[in-house]
Amino acid sequence: MNYVAPWWLPGGNAQTIWPALYSRRVFGPRPQFRRERWITPDLDFIDVDFCDAAAHIADPAASEAGRPLLVLFHGLEGSSGSHYAEAFADYARAHGMGFVVPHFRGCSGDLNLGPRAYHSGDFEEVGWVLKRLKTWHRGKVIAVGISLGGNALLRWAEEMGDQARQVVRAVAAVCAPTDLAASGWAIGRGLNRQIYTRMFLRSMKPKALRKLDQHPGLFDREALMAARDLYEFDNIFTAPLHGYNSTEDYWARASAKPHLAQIRIPALVVNARNDPFVPAWSLPHQDEVGAHVTLWQPSHGGHVGFPHGPIPGHVRSMPDAVGGWLLQAIK
Repeated sequence: MNYVAPWWLPGGNAQTIWPALYSRRVFGPRPQFRRERWITPDLDFIDVDFCDAAAHIADPAASEAGRPLLVLFHGLEGSSGSHYAEAFADYARAHGMGFVVPHFRGCSGDLNLGPRAYHSGDFEEVGWVLKRLKTWHRGKVIAVGISLGGNALLRWAEEMGDQARQVVRAVAAVCAPTDLAASGWAIGRGLNRQIYTRMFLRSMKPKALRKLDQHPGLFDREALMAARDLYEFDNIFTAPLHGYNSTEDYWARASAKPHLAQIRIPALVVNARNDPFVPAWSLPHQDEVGAHVTLWQPSHGGHVGFPHGPIPGHVRSMPDAVGGWLLQAIK
């Protein structure tokens, strides 16, 4: 990926914030989504958004046409309304693909029911979603994960090994924090702490408190209110609710980087080297990942930014490059 940021948007923070807020997301009409609510194996629910530009994947005529289905797993506190999701939906429409965004629990606008939420190592949820989609879609399935969703998608591919190819043909992870301890360190210091940590906690804390109202005694309310960074939040909420002993245990066991060599399907891992969330020194090297994994590590792009063109720019360059790689991988 030979990406170079526009001259008018220098630095990783600018390339992260501006595209999410102001850059053009689509070249065609704004994507329209149709929502389905799926009951999970533990009798909770997730909301799954299908792009209306694509026929319902349960439609036999659409399935028999053999067109690919592109599945996008969003990032931390993301949704089908995120800038990158709309850009990928636009890419899928332009290339005649089906497109779907499964929401992690609590990210669709409605709080899920159970005493849990979602996390970076949520590969079992990813696997359940992909298998259900595959049972409906007779064509090829490809998947992309963004940030947290990218790490979770890679963890699924790692855990599945050779069996992954029975469900999806290729995967891509964009700006995934594959070393969660390194990313936790980066987002918890300096300017990152003031901008991004505050932004995430502004939405995560209220949702956690609503979860506590659902399930009294689930965690210590005062300790959560006092949390000032993601390390403390994960120690109080994310780790214990999802079977981890501590933040350190969660970050170590959920990180995809140590297991990338286990992947047995074509996998693309894209990370900008000026990503404020993912330090360049923590990125995997080609000799650590095995023959099935391709690494793209451009110097610019920020965190899921990759803006292009004159002001205000657009964010279709990254979906074009990643989507093109995925389509080439399944030929």
